[in-house]
Amino acid sequence: MTRSGFVALAGRPNAGKSTLVNAIVGEKVAIVSDRPQTTRRAIRGVASGEGWQLVLVDLPGVQRPRDALTERMANRVRRELGEADAALVVLNGDEGVGGPGDRFIARALANSPAPVVLAVNKMDRLDRARSAAALASAAELVPDAEVFPVSARTGEGVGELVRHLATLLPEGPFWFAPGESSDQPEHVVVAELIREQILRRAHQEVPHAVEVQIDEIDRTRDDLIRVKALAWVETESQKAILIGSGGRMVKAVGTAARRELERRLGARVHLDLSVRVRRRWRADDALLDRLGID
Repeated sequence: MTRSGFVALAGRPNAGKSTLVNAIVGEKVAIVSDRPQTTRRAIRGVASGEGWQLVLVDLPGVQRPRDALTERMANRVRRELGEADAALVVLNGDEGVGGPGDRFIARALANSPAPVVLAVNKMDRLDRARSAAALASAAELVPDAEVFPVSARTGEGVGELVRHLATLLPEGPFWFAPGESSDQPEHVVVAELIREQILRRAHQEVPHAVEVQIDEIDRTRDDLIRVKALAWVETESQKAILIGSGGRMVKAVGTAARRELERRLGARVHLDLSVRVRRRWRADDALLDRLGID
């Protein structure tokens, strides 16, 4: 007998959902940044064990919609939670549990037909008193939910959480072959790895206003993969920041992204990265469709 199913992760921005997905899967399938709104798509990571398979859906951070982009993100959250076999709420223990954002998520899950599990993340940053307070607040947030203290960064408590989630899955065959870690198309993986490097270097200036589009992935040569990518920003000033004086910023981003891509793709990569302005792209449904943010 095998068990398999979908577990949707919800949580405030910067709760550590992407880091937790990567820790459970055992490799990087979701980009990580300390900036809110990093995750824009429902990223599926796959973790398999003896007789079980978790398909983890790393949802965008739950927030009130402000534009077409965040409206799509909110709709995706509602849809995935409605179809999940279990819901995992990731709470940021380091910032305190039970604030308005956490209560907003708890209300959204109040009528969920799927069992709800709470993971209080970043426990490695807390002393004993703060740990006890965070766990007590989590227990009050969703009274019937199981609460697990974890550190996605160190792996502490992640194994216990995974074993519990596996017990909540319905009986059935695996959705993915053993060894598969994600269902993301290659162009999405490539775009996200490039965006991660932009966020790391220009996070104060353009955290929400940048998106990456892959125009071409050329594999005609056996020893080299050519990637043509376009970074969209909303203003000329953001473009100037991302390019940097003498092109230093975009060169640093490209160098770091190329190294990440070579590790992921297992081949030498030539990355052609350019920057273009498209005002109010986050409200442009046609561009959002092309970027695959549904």
